[in-house]
Amino acid sequence: MPPSDAERGDQAPPGQGVAVAAEALYLTNLLLVPGVAFVALLWLWWRHHDSAPPLARCHLAQTVAASLWAGVILVGANVLIVLLGGYDSPNTWMIVILYFTTVHATLVLLGSLGLAKAMAGQNFRFPLVGRPCPEGNDG
Repeated sequence: MPPSDAERGDQAPPGQGVAVAAEALYLTNLLLVPGVAFVALLWLWWRHHDSAPPLARCHLAQTVAASLWAGVILVGANVLIVLLGGYDSPNTWMIVILYFTTVHATLVLLGSLGLAKAMAGQNFRFPLVGRPCPEGNDG
């Protein structure tokens, strides 16, 4: 039987728990309880953004920035719906379907990749909307 992590002496990198929590809250915000998970993510960021190890700071910065961009894009989609005839227009469903099949699905996919990287103890930077990681370590 292969040795366990504890037997090999492997330890989680500093800040891995906070990094995993940040990525999990990001996905929870997108998929399960929007708003509530975002507030929890902001609380986690507020509590750890200055004192956390680089791995945690990187994932906190990425998830908060990506969540804010996701909100901006969602508001933009709603503005587009209103400009193209309101919520009673047939254009509404076109915009909603395009938003969910492209933007939302991409954000979820990138969040899943970020969670996998956090669980592996590695940094992750969201393409286009990600912020540089601390100490220039962009992972």
